[in-house]
Amino acid sequence: MKELPILNQMDVTFETYEAKFKALADKKRLQIMYELTKRGKVCVCDLAEIMDMAQSKLSYHLKILLDANLLLKETDATMNYYELNHKEVNHLLSEELCCLFRTDNSCC
Repeated sequence: MKELPILNQMDVTFETYEAKFKALADKKRLQIMYELTKRGKVCVCDLAEIMDMAQSKLSYHLKILLDANLLLKETDATMNYYELNHKEVNHLLSEELCCLFRTDNSCC
């Protein structure tokens, strides 16, 4: 199998983080994440009420967060439940990400 050049690998890495930070760069999405942090797994219908937001508008924001892997979704019959993907959020706030931008070798 042919190995990708380092520049292409870094481009993929940067694009991945770009999507994640774009997802975080919205006040409503940060509020959604905050509510999910406080409440744990929440049904979309309850989350719409908590956020005082139409379900269609909420779904738009949830999809962006899901695509960035910042939320986890569980479907039970016809109901969708969402919760924060703590592993991914912790990774974004971790030393590992900071290591991409350090000039010394004091990382992971």
